[in-house]
Amino acid sequence: MTINYWQVIRDDAKRTFEVCGMDSDTNHFTNSIHGMQRLGMNVTGMTPPVTNKTSHKGAISYPGYTPEEGLHKRLMAEYIKKTRTEYFD
Repeated sequence: MTINYWQVIRDDAKRTFEVCGMDSDTNHFTNSIHGMQRLGMNVTGMTPPVTNKTSHKGAISYPGYTPEEGLHKRLMAEYIKKTRTEYFD
């Protein structure tokens, strides 16, 4: 039985989050979050399972955090920029 998981990223510095989608294999997502954390970015990644209670991404919320569309894309761009500068410096 394949279980699907939501891919949720939080920017703890700006107190925003985005539900990126769902997938049964979250390795790439979690590895990118760990890479961001190693570079000092203040982010958190979560992969809660898809349940009847959270069957659509609008049902997912975190107290004190506001949703931000495009958060994952913005953080990935920052991560790539930091990775390149650290590699070439």
